[in-house]
Amino acid sequence: MPSTLLKLSCPDRVGLLAKIANFVAGHGGNLQEVHQFTDPAEGWFFARLAIQTSTLQQNLEGLRATFAPLALELGADWSIRPIDSRPRVILMVSKLGHCLTDLLWRWRSGELTFDIPCVISNHESLRAFVEREGIPFHYIPVSDETKAAAFKKMDAIWAESRADLVVLARYMQVVPQDLCIKWPNQIMNIHHSFLPSFVGANPYQRAHQRGVKLIGATCHYATACLDEGPIIEQEVTRVEHFHSEADLLRLGRDCERLALARGLRYHLTERVLVRGNRTIVFRD
Repeated sequence: MPSTLLKLSCPDRVGLLAKIANFVAGHGGNLQEVHQFTDPAEGWFFARLAIQTSTLQQNLEGLRATFAPLALELGADWSIRPIDSRPRVILMVSKLGHCLTDLLWRWRSGELTFDIPCVISNHESLRAFVEREGIPFHYIPVSDETKAAAFKKMDAIWAESRADLVVLARYMQVVPQDLCIKWPNQIMNIHHSFLPSFVGANPYQRAHQRGVKLIGATCHYATACLDEGPIIEQEVTRVEHFHSEADLLRLGRDCERLALARGLRYHLTERVLVRGNRTIVFRD
């Protein structure tokens, strides 16, 4: 059954949920699903409402225009969109293709609903695989000398493609601070470690040397501070004493695929609300 999603965060006050629900009811909306949370330390309210689209008395633009004054009164960050809309997601990858191939399978099967304007890579190795899916592939090499120009070209492609989200599916280059600031909460990364532990490169090697009993992966939004952006989803698996570094790589890549796929699904279905460097995730 088609739904319209209303996502909102604002300063907390008495009767907030009732006020929002009354607005929905006043426009004929039948609520199918409601999630809400109040952070008492911050005094901040978060909500996600799924509304039966067929019951609404206005079209999407009319509903947005009518809700805008209430959102202004509440001091809210908000969005309203159909659940079946298809956000435009650019995928970026380097040499390792396990996260990319997993997302492409979920996209092709319809498990995740989004459009892919293109894939961008700093290596040519995955071109044939991507183009076989009918997706444009952009090869943009990155070196110390060309990095600034390369990311300027990528930024232009993101803008020209009208990207709603950029997913770093094991793209092994650090996105410049200015792009992270320009695209806030629109660059999603999978880090091959259970952050905040083992930030940076070679985390599995360091985890093996440390003798950890759990390893994991972290899906987060990229910010100007490397590997410190708001965490969306994490996945862990147990490590045994007999596991080699190669075993940790194998197990870790399974964690990476799962954490990234779930994080992307939560983002696509408006289940992630960001406040500072934290997220509220209304899981399905």
